[in-house]
This record gives sequence, structure tokens and C-alpha cells, in this order.
Amino acid sequence: MPSRTRNRRAAVGLAAAALALPLALGADAGARPGTPPTGAAVGSGWTPEDQTALSRAVLAAAEQAASGPAAPDARRAPRPTEPATPGVDRAALDAAARTLVDDGAVAVTARVETPALRWSGAEGVRRLDHRSPARTTDRFRVASITKPMIATLVMQAVERGALSLDTRVEDVLPGLLPGQPEVTVEHLLSHRSGMPTGTDSLLAARMADPTSLDEFFAVLGEDYTDADHVAAALATPWLFPPGSGFGYSNSGYVVLGMMLEEVTGRDLERLLRDGVLRPARMRHSAYPDEPQSRGPFLVGAAYTGEEGAGWYSLGHFDPDVFGAAGAATSTTADLLSFTDALLLGRLVQPATVADMTTPRSTDVLEYGLGVYRVPDPCAPPEAPVYLYGHDGASFGTLSVALSSPDGSRSLALGVTGRNLSADPEALYDLNALLVPMLLATC
Repeated sequence: MPSRTRNRRAAVGLAAAALALPLALGADAGARPGTPPTGAAVGSGWTPEDQTALSRAVLAAAEQAASGPAAPDARRAPRPTEPATPGVDRAALDAAARTLVDDGAVAVTARVETPALRWSGAEGVRRLDHRSPARTTDRFRVASITKPMIATLVMQAVERGALSLDTRVEDVLPGLLPGQPEVTVEHLLSHRSGMPTGTDSLLAARMADPTSLDEFFAVLGEDYTDADHVAAALATPWLFPPGSGFGYSNSGYVVLGMMLEEVTGRDLERLLRDGVLRPARMRHSAYPDEPQSRGPFLVGAAYTGEEGAGWYSLGHFDPDVFGAAGAATSTTADLLSFTDALLLGRLVQPATVADMTTPRSTDVLEYGLGVYRVPDPCAPPEAPVYLYGHDGASFGTLSVALSSPDGSRSLALGVTGRNLSADPEALYDLNALLVPMLLATC
């Protein structure tokens, strides 16, 4: 693993107003018209950071898997003795996980569960420049996979009558979004509010020198309040009138968290514990508000390239940087427990699940209410079937969790060591593991 240097030269494109650090996930197949290519930096004209780059890479992986050798019909339950798709057995999955670490990931933990196959694997080390091996039970930052958890709490409140999808932010938190009185719960859940994502502006506001990588990574360890998130978002022009487009917004989910606390009188950590983590049996998951310091944990790391300062360990990362948009930590087993519990109607009513998984937008992603869908590679193209879930990208960790609607076929993975350099091919291609995992669900 390359060692970190003290070089203070800025990475290509690092700018105060955008901090559009690129995401290297291999080829950008499947990108939708009008969206930036994976790895685009500020200097290429795309600002702020492309918040859907990982989601589009997951979509591309599903499409790549679907275009491969014919797979069994996903709707037919395989016999217990039936092997996984030819060429995608446990050994192949183990090798794919090793490939990611060989190509530069710090750690990989991954899991696939089907009626015919139960596989979990881990490679690499828990922390940059340390020797402790990664384990399949290790926790990691799931980033935006927090969003479907928050969406679940919101829909529980809708079922109780404390909120409705048409409830306006103005009705619950008057004056919070000046000039935008028509923003509703549904707009925020589906990223159709027009509210800027906010995270880029939040960090830039704390930096005196926008060219300093050391300073950028230092502010990732500072405390931020919900009010800070909202103020940072409002310092950026509104993207579009509410309901008229799709714009991924971290700040929108922070606002949802604020609304939940207001209508329930309880803090978000307790709401998540009682409404999601416990009923979904997510025994090793949490919603922390301080950097991780105890227990088996995969610590994030960022690679800034030769033009930057090499590797940075993100053990100091404060989850307040994302708040309700992405502060949760979990394990691959817990993520599968969550997707199963949600899709099978154990957290919300079946009609609510159907509502959450119905896309409100197809412009960039087929995104519903805190959940998106991608084509199921195991289904015949003439009869489309989907996998449902979410992904997450912090500054040092990537994560994905997807499941079939009946919960019988699911996958989850976490990878530490994110490429933030200007070279999109500087590290691993996530799809080298994700595509085999998708095929293994067939």
C-alpha cells in the first residue's frame, strides 16, 4: 500500500465552491444523457460532485451482468442442490474480492445470499498501513444506505398519521426553507425538491485555503449541525422548482431527519434504533455522531494520487458531515437483514413498500422513496424484474445493498479505499466484484 506523503499540492480540480472529487468505478457504461462521466472533476465543468456516480455504476453493473450468459429465471426458486451460475461460485467470488485489494482497495467485505448459495468474503486490512485483516463481520460506514432507513422512519410516521407525503416542510418547520414553501415530504424522499445537496458547500465553508488537501481532510473531522447543513445548501442556488426534476440532495434528507424529530419529540438515533435497527435485527449497526474508535471497524481511506498527497486515513471522519443523509454504520449481514425486513413488509405495511419502490423519476435513476431499482440480471429481458436497494459513497468507503422483492436473493458489500484522484483508473474497478456478485444471485 502506498504511504501517505506530506505533499500539499492540490488534487486536480479541487475547488472551494465544488470539491468535486472524482469517483473511479471503471467504465461509465449506462450513464444517462446529461450526467457527468465517472471521474469527472471540477476542471471538466461538472460541479458539484456527481452524487449519482456510484448509483449509475451499480446500474451499469446490473446491465453488464444481464448481457452476459443466460441465467436462470429469477422467479423460479432454485433447488437447494442447484449450483450458482456457471463460473460464479464461491472460489470465483473470493478471487474477485482479492482482485479489488490487489488493485488498490484497502479492504473488502461482501455477502451474497440465495436459496442455492450463501457466500461471504473479506480481503485486505481494517486500517491503512495496519496489519489487522478485514473480516466478514466487520462494520463500515454505509453512507447513503442510511437514506432508505430514514425513508422507512418517514413512512412509519405517514402510516401513523404524523406526516403525509404532501406535508410541506413549511407546515412542520416554518421558515426553514425561505422562498420554497411548496417543498413536501415526497419531494425530499424522492430527490425532487430542487434543494442542493449541500455537502460540498458545507465543507468548503470551513476551508480557508481551497487548494489544501490537508485542510480538506481536516474539516472532515469537524462537528456539523443540522442547521449548518441547511445553511450550506441555501447558500447555493435552488436547482429547480419542487417536483420538476431529479437532483440528489443530502441536505434534503437532513431536513427529513429534522422533521421526524419535530413531529415525534425524539432524537433521530433513538428513532432509528427503535424503528429500524431493532425490528430488522441489525445488531451490529448504529447511527453514531462521533468518529469510530472502538471494535472491529473498516476505517475509510482516500487516495489523492501522485498529484495530491497519496493516501489519507479517515479514522477521524465525523459522521456529522452527512448526518441523516449518511451517518449510519453497519455490516453486510445487517444490510441484508434491513433490505429483507423492508421489502417483506416487516418495517412498514406491504402497500407502503409498494409505494416506496415505485419510481418517481427515471431521468437519472429509477428512484422511489429512499429506494431505487435496477434490472434484475437473472430475469429474461422480455419480462423485466428488478432488484431494489441503495448504495453509499463516503470520502473513504463505498457500499451497495440490493435485494429481490421477496428477499430471497440479496447482496451487500463494503469497500474501503476510495479513489479521489483525477485519474479514474488509479485504483480498482468496483464492478470486477459487483458483476460476479449480481450473477451469483441467479
